Amino acid sequence: MTEVSAVDLSAADLSAADLSAADLSAADLSAARVGVVTFPGTLDDRDAARAVRLSGATAVELWHADEDLKDVDAIVIPGGFSYGDYLRAGAISRFAPLMAKVIDAANSNAKLPVLGICNGFQILTESHLLPGSMVKNDHLKFICRDQTLRVENASTAWTNDYSAGQDITIPLKNQDGQYIADEKTLDALEAEGRVVFRYVSVNPNGSRRDIAGISNAAGNVVGLMPHPEHAVETGFGPFSEAGPHTGTDGAGFFTSVLNTILAGAKA
Repeated sequence: MTEVSAVDLSAADLSAADLSAADLSAADLSAARVGVVTFPGTLDDRDAARAVRLSGATAVELWHADEDLKDVDAIVIPGGFSYGDYLRAGAISRFAPLMAKVIDAANSNAKLPVLGICNGFQILTESHLLPGSMVKNDHLKFICRDQTLRVENASTAWTNDYSAGQDITIPLKNQDGQYIADEKTLDALEAEGRVVFRYVSVNPNGSRRDIAGISNAAGNVVGLMPHPEHAVETGFGPFSEAGPHTGTDGAGFFTSVLNTILAGAKA
């Protein structure tokens, strides 16, 4: 697998929650290496890599059979149908050689930031990096729509460039997107502030308590069903007040992890 070079994005193009963007050069940003994992059946790895590059970071391709994380500073597990969703969505991917390394790194003292999007979220639950399970939508149909979410926790590694209570709109596309967990787990997620995103206006798949995304206790691992990587540049995103295909609300995921990486480098 080859490394994908970062685009030249000026620091002024980034809004930072914890760092002064004006103090960052393009070289500072591109020094941040974000791995994007590909399994057989992954669909959105190129989109995720582009979102990483648009944030100013360097996207690094990671193949499911790799046993080396290539010194990345964060990892995105994108959407698709890994291994054809055989057995269960994400069930086989959990045993890929690379995932053993991801699990260790996420649970290590370094707390490597990991984002699971759609099928990536399913893989994170199967890997027990996140609690609960994903099952078929309550209406048993595939859905594809622009979805409004409420940011419930803006202090994770992947959400610090948002504000708590902020509404964002990003695409949603899934068939096995219903998040379930027992009441004890749901109560713990709520009490510990680990519900990161909640569906607004409509619950599109029957997820318990309108949950669209959650985090682990440390906040370095986040999973959600909607697709932020499809809402990062004008002309290709969802509808916004500016018109069709103008929404870029997903970009904050990738600037957030840049904040996290660069803050760690300066610590």
